[in-house]
Amino acid sequence: MRIVSSGCEASAATEATADPSVAAPASAGTELMTYREALRLAMRQEMQRDPRVFVMGEEVGVFDGSYKVTAGLLDEFGPDRVRDTPISEEGFVGAGVGAAMLGERPIVEIMTLNFLLVAMDQVVNHAAKIGAMFGGEVRCPLVIRTPNGAGNQLTAQHSQSFDAWFAGTPGLKVVSPANPADAKGLLKAAIRDDDPVLVIENLPIYKEKGEVDVDPELITPIGLAAVAREGSDLTLISHSFATVRALKVAEQLEATQGVSVEVVDLRSLRPLDVETVAASVAKTNRALCVEEGWPTYGVTAELAARIQLACFDDLDAPVERLGMAEVPLPYAKELELAAMPTEDRIAAAVLRTLDLAR
Repeated sequence: MRIVSSGCEASAATEATADPSVAAPASAGTELMTYREALRLAMRQEMQRDPRVFVMGEEVGVFDGSYKVTAGLLDEFGPDRVRDTPISEEGFVGAGVGAAMLGERPIVEIMTLNFLLVAMDQVVNHAAKIGAMFGGEVRCPLVIRTPNGAGNQLTAQHSQSFDAWFAGTPGLKVVSPANPADAKGLLKAAIRDDDPVLVIENLPIYKEKGEVDVDPELITPIGLAAVAREGSDLTLISHSFATVRALKVAEQLEATQGVSVEVVDLRSLRPLDVETVAASVAKTNRALCVEEGWPTYGVTAELAARIQLACFDDLDAPVERLGMAEVPLPYAKELELAAMPTEDRIAAAVLRTLDLAR
């Protein structure tokens, strides 16, 4: 197994605890692919590697998945390992929990994160607690894949980001990749994990392209953030599509204002890598936390509390937060955009945190 750590590759043998002096296998090279193609590659490789891995969900087989992430897997692996389910999230998530308890490694696709609310009891009261309640004798190696995100005029019930709801649940790991390379690496890590992992994808990122290492043994470790861009004036902490926006803002502000913004991509929400965040804030002395969800009781609220505790003596300004407007998202495009943490709003928040706002 090869492990990618904070944007750099680290050697590992078959187990993460192996002798670090043992060199990793040579990389199989990189390919340019979309986020959805990277997810598909991860599933294909893990299904080839482990016969216990199978995919289930609404329209994942014959229809190739609602967002074409599972395209071609039915033809390659057959209906026993790519299973179309009824429109009953509580039922098939529960079936996934049961299969995982009996030793299988199911990947359950939910059409959007909004629909996972229907199966909240299965996720929070069952999958997340099985390992602890059975004293570790029974585990639940379940993966749930689902996209969130706004900006597509899907209105209030289909545009929400409940990342913080699930990340607040002990026993459940939550990851949210922002680029194709991490989409592949984190999904592979999730499939190999012995505990339940929620992989939160993002609708607007599905079409984004990036270089992806196709080595079937390369994973991105869960619980490790990445410094996506070096900077010196302010640390911008984000995840998922907010990281895509943050990187664009950082480039724009350096070109137009001479402001150097460091971007930390969380990648994993639970466990949360506070050490990487704190090291960056200690260097820049200012922090802005951005999320696509509502900021009240959100991911940015947790980040602000952790940063204040870890970096109190390093901060030159209060920790700033930015998220979605706290309203049910409107359908009208102008109102939808006004509610979202767009690049313009992020740039304004950066300048405000640096006392450069006009």
